[in-house]
Amino acid sequence: MIRVGVLGALGRMGREVCRAIQEDPETVLVAAVDANASGEVISTGEQANGSVKVSEEIDMLSQAEVDVAVDFTHPTSVMDDVRWCVRHAVDVVVGTTGLKPEDYDEIRALIEEEGSESNVFVAPNFAIGAVLMMRFAAQASRFFPTAEIIELHHDGKADAPSGTALRTAHEIAAARGEKPTPLVESVEAVEGVRGGEVEGIHIHSVRLPGLVAHQEVLLGGPGQSLTIRHDSYDRASFMPGVLLAVKNIRRHPGLTVGLENLLEL
Repeated sequence: MIRVGVLGALGRMGREVCRAIQEDPETVLVAAVDANASGEVISTGEQANGSVKVSEEIDMLSQAEVDVAVDFTHPTSVMDDVRWCVRHAVDVVVGTTGLKPEDYDEIRALIEEEGSESNVFVAPNFAIGAVLMMRFAAQASRFFPTAEIIELHHDGKADAPSGTALRTAHEIAAARGEKPTPLVESVEAVEGVRGGEVEGIHIHSVRLPGLVAHQEVLLGGPGQSLTIRHDSYDRASFMPGVLLAVKNIRRHPGLTVGLENLLEL
């Protein structure tokens, strides 16, 4: 079985990942790390018939002989976790959003400099439906002159716009090969009301309690529009993608970005 450690184990996503690892017959939870650890114990599931005490120290991954670490922590700490994993030859699946292009460059350089056997897998979104939404939006954008993105998340999300929205904008731009048709400039009576702009595409971020993760891409053309929307109503929707990455990261050397690389899209 694959020995898994979870970083951010006491967060909402971290707890869901621990549960998914426990229930899958091919994986076993051997380490749990969280900055807010207070002696809490997490069951390792039937296959291990035991429990794991949550630690504040990332070194617990080495002590537990972890094969793959899964990181759902915070944008301010995720790169420190990735650096540690690369330097200690631990594969790491990153679900924490907020990574920038320069972070990807650093990860590639670090893997090369260290001669590390560690592989790093990053996904802006682990919901398979969200990956398909991004792919369909990119394909449709070739036939519509304008597009805007509205992303909606729970009020505890630390970054805006979401990694999924940023990824969608970049994929749309790549599919078009050029900037979208410029719209007539609107006069903003309230600054920022038109949202932020990425690759010439406006992105609007909504943060409300009661939401989980939702995104719609609105595409417009003469006399018609097309809306492509994905909704995650429960964090369980991300677990098939997380498990897919955990089980396949060894087959993808170096840095891999995007769940689509595992779906043969």
